[in-house]
Amino acid sequence: MPEDLIVSFDDEPLVLVDSTDHDQGFLDKAACHNGDGRLHRAFSVFLFNSKLELLLQQRSSQKRLWPMWWSNSCCSHPRRGETVAQAVQRRTREELASDAAMHFTHKFEYHARFGQEGSEHELCHVFVGVSDGPVQVNANEVAAMRWVAPSELDAALADPAAPYTPWLRLEWAQLRAHHWPLIEQLASSQKG
Repeated sequence: MPEDLIVSFDDEPLVLVDSTDHDQGFLDKAACHNGDGRLHRAFSVFLFNSKLELLLQQRSSQKRLWPMWWSNSCCSHPRRGETVAQAVQRRTREELASDAAMHFTHKFEYHARFGQEGSEHELCHVFVGVSDGPVQVNANEVAAMRWVAPSELDAALADPAAPYTPWLRLEWAQLRAHHWPLIEQLASSQKG
């Protein structure tokens, strides 16, 4: 996977949804994020290694919303005619050059505004995976990456002013409270 492959476009049609995740048509990505935003389908990926460390990415300076903030391993939107699971596999290859198996944990709706730049208003599907394979980041999407222990991230997120994306904060709390046994099981299986 080329390190500078362009995989994200402002005119890309996103899937508009209602609060029950039913399709409501399409709208280009830029328009979905204008003002207070329009509710659209999205996903977030949390990639762990067998030591239970999480791969964090620092969002590219090219990002309109939350540029240079730290976030989960990968996040994006399914494309027209693509299932969420297909989009997850596509995007983890495009951003991280990873083919790790992904497991759905939950979905939720959130809304967050980034000053005058716009908003995220997403019905977000959350996936976890474990891999000890190499990772190669796409420089157009990711400024930096690092592996962190769960306790380190817990401590960092305790500071409300720390530069971590709002969806990471919400998703991490849910993973730690309700899905941690699954993540531990996946990590244990990876070791074996």
